[in-house]
Amino acid sequence: MQKRKVPLRQCLGCREMFEKRSLVRVVRSSEGEITLDFKGKKPGRGAYICHKIECLNKAKKSKAIERAFGCAVPEDVYTQLFEQMEDQPVDE
Repeated sequence: MQKRKVPLRQCLGCREMFEKRSLVRVVRSSEGEITLDFKGKKPGRGAYICHKIECLNKAKKSKAIERAFGCAVPEDVYTQLFEQMEDQPVDE
């Protein structure tokens, strides 16, 4: 019996590879709205980040989200991302 290949994604903050399910997806919709997708189902361009505030801080400092989406990310969007990250419990 063949085992299914587990999809891996790289965290924008720490740059480490993890299973896709263990990361939080940052999504840019076709309207340009940037949100966190904890279920991994929202439509749009996705980038992945660990469920740690430190990784979101690193991604912000290195402008990794801007590079992933090819657009500027306003400061209020980062504020919303930090709030969403703090409000969402870690599913482990």
